[in-house]
Amino acid sequence: MLSPKRTKYRKAHKGRIHGDAKGGTALNFGQYGLKALEPERVTARQIEAARRALTRHMKRAGRVWIRVFCDVPVSKKPIEVRMGKGKGAPEFWIARVAPGRIMFEVDGVPETVAREAFALAAAKLPIKTRFVQRIAE
Repeated sequence: MLSPKRTKYRKAHKGRIHGDAKGGTALNFGQYGLKALEPERVTARQIEAARRALTRHMKRAGRVWIRVFCDVPVSKKPIEVRMGKGKGAPEFWIARVAPGRIMFEVDGVPETVAREAFALAAAKLPIKTRFVQRIAE
């Protein structure tokens, strides 16, 4: 699963996802992509599940690029622990995804296969997404 090798700080603030994506809004690698339409925190497990759904449907043909990375630790306190006594231990990693962000890209497969694969991948994600494709020059 995705997680950084090392970080500057062990724990992070929750933060909010304001506005549209600042970058990563255009297709840079593949012919087809999956674009986020809502702001949301996407976990490493969700990204991995979507990636597996994509590659499995494509029968490992073509190429898949993951354009989001889980770099924010989310901490949790153990069950039935009283309030106070500091912040909990880091439990899992998330990526903050803003609207307009390209999350996955695919190339080397027909459009119909890409559409079906992205539909399966989108079902694994907690946000609304849209299928996008590169305009022929």
